[in-house]
Amino acid sequence: MEIKIPYGKTFQTLSIEEGFELLESKIQELEAGADGGAIVRAAMDSPIGSPKLRELAAGKKNAVLIISDHTRPVPSKDIVPFMLEELRAGNPDIEITMLVATGCHRGTTPEELVHKLGEDIVSREHIVVHDCDSSPLTDLGPLPSGARLVVNSLVAQADLVVSEGFIEPHFFAGYSGGRKSILPGVCSRVTVLGNHCAAFIDDPKARMGVIDGNPINRDMERAARMAKLAYIVNVVVNEAHEVVAAFAGDPIEAHHAGCAYLARYCEVEQKQKADIVITSNGGAPLDQNAYQAVKGLTTAADAAADGAALIICAECADGIGGDSFYKALSECAGPTELLDEIRRVPMDETVPDQWQYQILARILEKHHVYFVARKEMEEAVNAMKMEYAPSLEEAYARARALKGASARVAVIPNGVSLIIKQ
Repeated sequence: MEIKIPYGKTFQTLSIEEGFELLESKIQELEAGADGGAIVRAAMDSPIGSPKLRELAAGKKNAVLIISDHTRPVPSKDIVPFMLEELRAGNPDIEITMLVATGCHRGTTPEELVHKLGEDIVSREHIVVHDCDSSPLTDLGPLPSGARLVVNSLVAQADLVVSEGFIEPHFFAGYSGGRKSILPGVCSRVTVLGNHCAAFIDDPKARMGVIDGNPINRDMERAARMAKLAYIVNVVVNEAHEVVAAFAGDPIEAHHAGCAYLARYCEVEQKQKADIVITSNGGAPLDQNAYQAVKGLTTAADAAADGAALIICAECADGIGGDSFYKALSECAGPTELLDEIRRVPMDETVPDQWQYQILARILEKHHVYFVARKEMEEAVNAMKMEYAPSLEEAYARARALKGASARVAVIPNGVSLIIKQ
């Protein structure tokens, strides 16, 4: 039979014999019933573990509303207007600052803000873009890990802190959303890098779909409490980025409820680990570079037997996705040597992208990776200790030659939206 694997704006196809295990999430089944705003409003009318937002706003002089940046497909137009309305319903005189949670990303541009929020809100509201290096910052003390929580001073000084966001599987934080509005959203670079340290990334609980016992999540949740994040509105979106569910209220309880909801659609049980795993990073724009493709490979590795052949389809229209990412993998003697080096790096000396090449090195230490990308990526892919293949057909033929005719095969059409139950 023929399978289709997302690749850029098209697909890679493969005629494959029967007997493979198909592993895919049910997110594509989620349909937006009512309009997104109605779903959000209903959630805000029945907050989880919290008073309504208008009640929290009563008596407060000022509030900070943390919003997502340009890198997140959060349908803010379905969320932010209702949060602003509720804040002012509870306190017409409250001073509201909207703070864009960029983490360590570049600043969101005015044009991107208009696209995200609409011209009316951008022209009317006071909006500040967080900068992890140059924004005024305040040290709120140590996190459970011992790292210092250093946040944007607007948050530290606010009478009320609330946030919006969306929930999706995350390959080392368990899930996005909720507490991530604070850490990494509005923290200093040092705090963010410390949260992504080698020891945390190495922890077996720091993986897709895991919150309990995850040291990265533990510091994130503690950061949300220390920064006095009081209320969130988080949504779940379908593949068209339409709101299908919303969760409002306490930043921990509401977020956990949203994660539990999403898990019903993302988690799958695998019959047996596979010797060959075929996957993608979900196509464009998620497969724009090799850096992002590590996410899909992480899911493939979760489905793989020891020494498996992993095939990732990612067009990489924008190339590699980071000089330090490429340099670490291309210049190392091998994945084991690179991992040994990374594991000696103290928390407070973590460098940008270290976590990404640590995770890829960990995969390469156990598995052979065939990387299907555009021709221009061949030299870089091979230099990074993977094997370039021009097509899925070619990659599969090589994997079959490597693993044999009796190899067990798993197909994961979209590696970034799936959680393999362990």
